[in-house]
Amino acid sequence: MSPEARQLAREAVRSSMPFRTFSTFGDFYGFAGKVFVQMLTRKFHFREFVSQAWFITTVSFWPAVLVAIPFCVVIIFQINQVLIQIGAVDLAGAGAAVAVVREIGPIVSVLVVAGAGATAICADLGSRKIREEIDALVTLGIDPIERLVVPRVVASTLVGVALNGMVTVVGLMGGYFFSVVLQGATPGLYLSELTLLVGLPDFLASELKAAVFGLLAGLTACYLGLNAKGGPKGVGEAVNQTVVFAFMLLFAANSVITALFFQLKPGA
Repeated sequence: MSPEARQLAREAVRSSMPFRTFSTFGDFYGFAGKVFVQMLTRKFHFREFVSQAWFITTVSFWPAVLVAIPFCVVIIFQINQVLIQIGAVDLAGAGAAVAVVREIGPIVSVLVVAGAGATAICADLGSRKIREEIDALVTLGIDPIERLVVPRVVASTLVGVALNGMVTVVGLMGGYFFSVVLQGATPGLYLSELTLLVGLPDFLASELKAAVFGLLAGLTACYLGLNAKGGPKGVGEAVNQTVVFAFMLLFAANSVITALFFQLKPGA
């Protein structure tokens, strides 16, 4: 085979979908490694962290509330319908706690952190990229990962944890209203049964899920934002990709953490 033919073959392989997919994942893992290293070894920009944490909170808080209420209420309502059929509606508190603490809280955090917080981060960094602000930072000797990425990833992680706690409280309150007021559960028994099947380890596992979700969403958003190309159209494509890739990573992480939790928790 001639050198020209070999070069064309190499270019065809590089342009193929599997090669580009593996290359993208490799670049992402390399990027994540740099973030973790600089998170532990470089100066932490606390002011930028506070600014980004507030920014993510403002775009995520009300969507989380508005998603949590119907999501939690519908699932708890269906659980209570089964309990009513077997005459055990007073166990509504136990069912609500299992549903909200173990799964609904983290899943709502997935939807909101990836759908609102991560897209806002990606749009911000992507717009800086196409305006060549990132290149200007590099020219000035400022590492954009240390200055921009690390504070956003840490902020996304902590906001995810806080959102999960808020969604848990909102879900249990909504479950109380529907169970007691609309479906005839006893108020005292609802509250006393909350800890029947769920304890502190379950809540800590839920918070761990939320932290991992926030971390992955922040890493995905920052990676795609810093690699946006093609002007405003490229920023829009990066934002769309952020939602898709973040959802894929977060649901995969949810499955892995849940499986590990049930393997490690005694009596789970």
